[in-house]
Amino acid sequence: MNSQHFLICIKTNENSGGYAVQMPTRATHPAPSLCSAPEGTEDRATVSPPLPATSRAWLQLAITSLIVAGLLSITVVVGRLPLFAHWINDAHFFKRCLVVHVDLALILWFYACLASIDAIRTATPTATARYLPVWITCAGVGLMLVTALLPDAVPILANYVPVIDHPVFFLGLALVFSGLAMHLLPNLLRPSTGSLPVDASIGIRAACLAFLFALVTLLAAWAGMPEVHDPYIRYETLMWGFGHVLQCVNLCAALAVWCWLVHELTATSLLSRKAAILLFSLLIVPHAAGPLLTVNGTLNSTYIEGFTFLMRWTLFPVATLMAVRVIHHLRRFPVRQACPRSGLIRTGLLASMSLLALGFGIGFLIRGSNTLIPAHYHASLGAITAAFMTVAYLLASRHAPRTSLARYWTLGNLQLALFGIGQSVFVAGFAIGGCFGLGRKSYANEQVVHHTGETIGLIVMGIGGLIAIIAGMLFLILIVKSIIGSVRWSTSEPELPITQLHT
Repeated sequence: MNSQHFLICIKTNENSGGYAVQMPTRATHPAPSLCSAPEGTEDRATVSPPLPATSRAWLQLAITSLIVAGLLSITVVVGRLPLFAHWINDAHFFKRCLVVHVDLALILWFYACLASIDAIRTATPTATARYLPVWITCAGVGLMLVTALLPDAVPILANYVPVIDHPVFFLGLALVFSGLAMHLLPNLLRPSTGSLPVDASIGIRAACLAFLFALVTLLAAWAGMPEVHDPYIRYETLMWGFGHVLQCVNLCAALAVWCWLVHELTATSLLSRKAAILLFSLLIVPHAAGPLLTVNGTLNSTYIEGFTFLMRWTLFPVATLMAVRVIHHLRRFPVRQACPRSGLIRTGLLASMSLLALGFGIGFLIRGSNTLIPAHYHASLGAITAAFMTVAYLLASRHAPRTSLARYWTLGNLQLALFGIGQSVFVAGFAIGGCFGLGRKSYANEQVVHHTGETIGLIVMGIGGLIAIIAGMLFLILIVKSIIGSVRWSTSEPELPITQLHT
């Protein structure tokens, strides 16, 4: 065995019933990898320990939120289709579904995934405290769902964080953010355990710090908000700065996931420690000024234009630098053959990077209020979703250490490809309609189509949306099966008590 080989020692853990692994790694790459066994043998043994209990709880909450959001998205897509839009008179029904869908799919899904990854990065807290944030967040979700069923509750389609103008909904939303904050913010002070690559660990910690900036910005905006009688203006301006800083959190977390996935593919770090600190600092430090932009109130031009400036000139350059670095790194370092899930990881990276580039490109075309705006943010947020979906496969597979996962990676690869294609078509439909002036935030009989191009855009949007929904359903099926661990994905190879694996 030459210097390029190493020994993986696996021994049975009688307490857990799984496998405890001791895997010496090169000094230059100390972070453990989820891809370590050779092709054809990885499915018979697990080379990573099971997830920490806190990480598993947050992952389960993230998947549950995505399930509910996916069910609600069906009503949203149907409410946009010309064949059905004029048959339903209660436009508020679709809007209430849209509010909860967005809040679950773009807030709870993202930040519960972030919490799950952060629980891996840090030392596990005491048993008494570790589940309390999850329970509080779950209670908040329950209140939000209850409010969505109230016929008198008025939905407010504010940008970034839409709301339902009802006290029960706001209590639920407050509990969701309180639960997330109780987990993410204390972890800023906890040391990293080395369970993630250094650059990914720095990125996750930076995302948690940006989340703190977002919360402080929200509180400052609420404290300085003038008396406004129009509920839309009140909540739109209140959430404006908060939502902009949350986009920094999203991108920061997604870029950290890119670092992790590249390490899984090549066994080398995408960024050095100094480069990671510099890059993520360029991304989040400008947003520390968010609370200062609220000094003159939320109706002031400084507040409105200031956060737009931050989003325009801090997110795009850093994301572009990171994407170029990923491409260069993957061309320089070959993908290791010992990673049977490399196809899934590459597809997830490609989907995430392509959607992000598409979102930035559409952003340059926005002129006025039309469906180019939702096309832009559906592409950008779809990129973050693709990144989290990819890493969710890696995390969920660790719940069933004795399950053969050959088909799991193949189907996951297909699912990510479908999601990338479906989301791209969905975005293209919105963009086509927006180019012809199709108005945004209109549903059912409120939607007025003036041009054939708008109709074509809506049809394309519907087709892409349905493909994305199918891909989302396949993702949930695969993840739930993996978490439950009750299904053997492949029985073509017998399960053997392997004691030595060589790469």
